[in-house]
Amino acid sequence: MKTIETTISVLPDGSIRIPPRSDLTPGQHRAVLIVEEAPLPSVARKRLQLKLLDWSDWSTRSTYRREEIYGSDER
Repeated sequence: MKTIETTISVLPDGSIRIPPRSDLTPGQHRAVLIVEEAPLPSVARKRLQLKLLDWSDWSTRSTYRREEIYGSDER
C-alpha cells in the first residue's frame, strides 16, 4: 500500500484530473480518495518588477577574481 498526497482538479463536468505518477505500476489499482469540501484558494501570482541598471560606465577590464578580492589568507 502507498499513501499519496496530491492536488487534483475537478472539471466542470465533475470528472477528476489527477497528476501522473511515475512511481506506480501501470494497470488498475484499488484506491480510496478523500476530498476536502472547500477548494484550495487560488494563488494570484505577482509579476516581478525588475529595475534595469546602466552598466555602460563599468570598465570592461574589471575582474573580480577571488585572489583579487581576498588577501592571501582568503579573508
